[in-house]
Amino acid sequence: MEFNLLTLCYLIGSVTFILGLKMLSHPDSARKGNLVAAFGMTIAIFGTIFLYQEDGKKLGNYGWIFAALVVGTVIGTLMAKKVKMTAMPEMVSLFNGMGGLCAALISVMEFQHILEFPGRNIEALHILIIIVAMVIGTVSFAGSMIAWGKLNGKVKDYTFKGQTYINLILLIGIIAYVGWFTYSTPADGFYEANQVYAFYGIIALAAVYGIMFVMPIGGADMPVVISLLNSFTGMAAAFGGFLYNNQVMLTGGILVGAAGTLLTILMCTAMNRSLKNVLLGSFGGGNAASGSSSASGGNYKEISLSDAAVVLSYANKVMIVPGYGLAVAQAQHICHELEKFLEDKGVEVKYAIHPVAGRMPGHMNVLLAEADVSYDKLLEMEQANDEFKTTDAVLILGANDVVNPAAKTDPASPIYGMPILEVEQAKMVIVNKRSMKPGYAGIENELFFQPKTSMLFGDAKAALQNLLGEMKNL
Repeated sequence: MEFNLLTLCYLIGSVTFILGLKMLSHPDSARKGNLVAAFGMTIAIFGTIFLYQEDGKKLGNYGWIFAALVVGTVIGTLMAKKVKMTAMPEMVSLFNGMGGLCAALISVMEFQHILEFPGRNIEALHILIIIVAMVIGTVSFAGSMIAWGKLNGKVKDYTFKGQTYINLILLIGIIAYVGWFTYSTPADGFYEANQVYAFYGIIALAAVYGIMFVMPIGGADMPVVISLLNSFTGMAAAFGGFLYNNQVMLTGGILVGAAGTLLTILMCTAMNRSLKNVLLGSFGGGNAASGSSSASGGNYKEISLSDAAVVLSYANKVMIVPGYGLAVAQAQHICHELEKFLEDKGVEVKYAIHPVAGRMPGHMNVLLAEADVSYDKLLEMEQANDEFKTTDAVLILGANDVVNPAAKTDPASPIYGMPILEVEQAKMVIVNKRSMKPGYAGIENELFFQPKTSMLFGDAKAALQNLLGEMKNL
C-alpha cells in the first residue's frame, strides 16, 4: 500500500511538472504554472520522506532532513524576495550551479555506498550512470559559478592562444577517463586505492573543464551559456533519477534538460553560433578587441527632451526596444506609464524583443511582465523587423549589440552574422544611453552615427520620467 501511494505521489509530481512547464509558456499563466509545479514537488518530497522504503526500512534522520529543508527554504525565499531584476541572471546561475552540485554529490554518495558495502554484484551501467551524472553535475556547478562571477563583475573574461584545443583535449580526456574507469570496475565492488583516487580525479578534471569552458565566454553570449548549463543540470538530475529509480526525479530532469537544450539551440540560432563552438568554449570571449570599429570617431547628434517628446507624441506608431540599461535603471514601470500615455493620445506602441537581450533568456520579457506590460505588445525579432518599415519612431532603452548594423555589414565584427533588430528601417531612431561607451560585446555601434539616429543621454528611468513630463506639457 505504501509503495503504491508513493508511486501515486511521483505520478502527481510528474504530471504537475509537465503542466507547470506548459503554463510557463504564457505570462498570464506563468505564475500559476510555478505554483502547480511547486505543489507537485512538495508532494514528491514529502512522499519520499515518509513513504520510501529500502529493505523494509524507512529513511530516518528526520531531524537532519527537516533542518535542511527549513534552512534551504529560508535562504531561497530571502534571496528571491531581495533580488533585483538586474541581478536575476546571477541568481539563476547560482541556483543552477547548486542543482549541479547536488547531482554531483548524489553520485559521490552512491560511490561511497558501494565502497562501504562491497561484495555485491556491480553492473558497469550502474557505475557509468554514477560517473556521467557526477561529471555533468560538476561541469554545471563549476561553469555556473564562473558565469555567476562574470555576471556580477567579479570574474573577467580570460583567453589564451590554443584555449579551444585545450578544452577539446580536456573533453576527450574526460570521456576516455570515464570509459576506462567504467571498464575497470570490479564486478564485486572491491575497489583498490588507486581506483578510488581515480574516481575523484574525474571530479577534478570535470571541475577544470567547467571553468575552462565558461571562462572565455563574454559579451552578448552569456544567455546561451546560462541556458546550456541549465540543460546540463537537468541531465545530471535525470541520471540521479535512474540511480534511485525515482520517476519524478527522472521526469523533472528530462524536462529541464530537454527545455534547456531546445532553448540553447534557439539562442545559438539567434546569435548565429554553432552548438559545437559553445561546447568548446570558443566564442564570445576575447574577440571584441579585434572587431572592426569603422564607426569609431564618427559624428553623432543629441536630441533634447522637448524634441524627443514632440517626435513620440505626434508619431502614429512607436516601437520600444528594451535592453539591459532598462533593467539597470529599473525603468520598466515608468516605461509602461509612457506607453499608456502615448496610447491615450492615439499612438500605436509595441515592444521589439531580441532573443538574447539582457543577461539571460527571456530577461526582457520577465522585466516587462513585472510592469504589467501586455504580452500581446511584445513582438519577437522576426515580427518586429517586419514592422520597423512602417514605424515612425523607435525608442531604444539601453540596448546596444542587438541593434548594431555591424552584424550585417562588417565581416570583421565579432557579432557579424548575428540576427539583429533592424531598427534603422524606421523613420527615426532615438537611443537612450548613459554614455557612448560600447555595449557588453565591447564594440562600437555604427547605428549611433547614422543620420536618422539621435542620442538621448542619461539614466533610463530619469530620462523617461523627464520625457513623460515634457509630453504632458505639450
